[in-house]
Amino acid sequence: MELKPVTQRFIVHWGEMGSRWGVNRTVAQIHALLYLAGRPMHAEEIQETLGVARSNVSNSLKELQSWRLVKVVHQLGDRRDHFETSTDVWELFKLIVEGRRQREIDPTIGVLRECLANPELAKEDEGAQTRIRETLEFIETMNTWVDEMMRLQPETLMKTLGVGAKISRTLRKPGK
Repeated sequence: MELKPVTQRFIVHWGEMGSRWGVNRTVAQIHALLYLAGRPMHAEEIQETLGVARSNVSNSLKELQSWRLVKVVHQLGDRRDHFETSTDVWELFKLIVEGRRQREIDPTIGVLRECLANPELAKEDEGAQTRIRETLEFIETMNTWVDEMMRLQPETLMKTLGVGAKISRTLRKPGK
């Protein structure tokens, strides 16, 4: 597959953004390629299109599968595994949010709860105790909010976000 300039720019940028989000550049680029292609691709085609090592493609596809962002599909008459991702941006967003929650938020909540349950907490500075409690409360509140937003249909979520933006603009002080 030959990449046209705009597609190439998108894939390169997605790789750069992936690096900033803590995701390997090639992992992000492969996901972007599959997303824009909108069709299953086999590993060799991905390798040739992006000009990356076969082992890098293999490892990246495994990581994308662990995030449930890419799945293996088979095509009649072809023994190779082909890989595809959803082309529904909302479905991808939900998968990414859930994956990040499992890897980052849930363990943090667990550690904060452990800290608060630890009898040694009483020996800590009062300010530190308060900040641990406030951090847990904040993260749990945000987690509940995300749960509620993720239950909405995409159209309803977009309307909700639009209303929230209007409210924010109305409440914001002029010049800020």
